[in-house]
Amino acid sequence: MDHQILTPKVLHPKYGNFVTILSIDGGGIRGMIPGVILASLESELQKLDGKDARLADYFDVISGTSTGGLISAMLTAPGKDNRPLYAADEIVPFYYEHCPKIFPQSKYGLKTTLLFALMAFHKCRGIFSAIIDGMQDLMSPKYDGKYLHDLLKKLLGTTKLHDTLTNVVIPTFDIKKLQPIIFSTYTAEDHKVLDANLSDICISTSAAPTYLPAHHFTNKDENGKNEEFHLIDGGVCANNPSLVAISEVTKKILKHDPKFSTFASEDFRFLLISLGTGSNRTEKKYDAKTCAMWGPVSWIFYNGSTPITDVFMEASSDMVDYHNTLVFEAFRSKDNLLRVEDETLHGDLASVDKSTPENLRNLENIGKNLLKKPVSRLNLGTGLHEPVPNAGTNEDAIKRFAKLLSDERKLRKSNANVAGK
Repeated sequence: MDHQILTPKVLHPKYGNFVTILSIDGGGIRGMIPGVILASLESELQKLDGKDARLADYFDVISGTSTGGLISAMLTAPGKDNRPLYAADEIVPFYYEHCPKIFPQSKYGLKTTLLFALMAFHKCRGIFSAIIDGMQDLMSPKYDGKYLHDLLKKLLGTTKLHDTLTNVVIPTFDIKKLQPIIFSTYTAEDHKVLDANLSDICISTSAAPTYLPAHHFTNKDENGKNEEFHLIDGGVCANNPSLVAISEVTKKILKHDPKFSTFASEDFRFLLISLGTGSNRTEKKYDAKTCAMWGPVSWIFYNGSTPITDVFMEASSDMVDYHNTLVFEAFRSKDNLLRVEDETLHGDLASVDKSTPENLRNLENIGKNLLKKPVSRLNLGTGLHEPVPNAGTNEDAIKRFAKLLSDERKLRKSNANVAGK
């Protein structure tokens, strides 16, 4: 039998050529880097469509994990006049102001504390206090999270997931159920229990093991019954949440949701901007000979870093990047995918919590320099990101994608006008 020829459809007024997705990785203070990229993107959109343009106006869904989840909430939570709580160019100043209070830098590290304990032993005073302080560093989260919790509750108040100005997807992980919990505005439409306070969701997705405490809260289901959540950082399952966002949208389309009624499964296409928070894979921090000798403590803390956290966050992000690249190439849509990432971080720049003014400034500069670097794409053969020939810089790509997003929005408005006649 001959294949049926698919004719173009008049899309639902809300949609045009693409389902548009913005995704932001986790990475603590390294959220400064995507903050710079987002400010550049929103600036380009404002050049095209006016100073009031905001990212939430252009993306069908904004997804984020950990620090990316916080940025997603900043960009989509309703503020004054029902416009986004933060403009993109306010993200970097937000990090400058609040990161030093979220991650206060201890005057004395663990090694120094234990050294003081030995000195105290010789002086016969203070030994027990010093030893207890040193052991406490190993037996509890590095930070108590109080400032972050209070800040998010103050900023977001009683804002619920469904209140966001565009769709949001934020992964977390339930440590009691040992399974991912995806807070998605798409899913919350059918499962009221997931329509939680945005502040609780952000606190949960940011609760990185060893750094911040797990978060517990309850929310009512469709029957008015409280369900408990015991959540930690979504980075343990989806540090790069772009594939989760794609899946959430795809489920709605395949279930013939009325909002997507004019999308046939063969018709819809994605436009994805995926922003990393940097990695230090070029710095050879570990090797098999060294880690073969490690016990549990060394996997948690070694030479100023946290190997097990590095491993699962980098592995999670890379596998998602791999699958995205494969899918977009398979559907001949690789030009609709932009992944912006820096793989050259080292020392304090690779830290998720080194919140000194100097390090924050350096991270901002990393973001600015990243805009000047060539567009890169994952080579499925080597597993390395390589420059894309004739694609220009990331800044060039941001301008191109801003034009695509602007045109998409104009097309949707045109479709809506036609449908309204």
